Amino acid sequence: MTEARLAASVEASALMRRATACGGFAAILARGDAERGALVLIITERGSHVAILERMLDASGAYEWQESGPKSAPEPAEWLERRRRNDPDLWLIELDVPDAERFIAETTSKG
Repeated sequence: MTEARLAASVEASALMRRATACGGFAAILARGDAERGALVLIITERGSHVAILERMLDASGAYEWQESGPKSAPEPAEWLERRRRNDPDLWLIELDVPDAERFIAETTSKG
């Protein structure tokens, strides 16, 4: 059985507050379903693409953040466009944070 999760809009808001609290910038590029929309984070540092994170179910049925999509430009834009076209409930959120690698490690850690 899967564990309960926060509504997508609540989690999106919390992630955006976290990014701005560490001195970064956050923007919703596409707003999905407020309750059950999938979340995709485009992580940048000083405007340069670093990674794409996506909230997914793991083998045990728990939600976790995992790196997803292509690693280098211009492929991320094309990949994100295809994903959004195939899933209109998808949230696309760009987070430009000062220490992107640390932000990613904190977000994807299970502890």
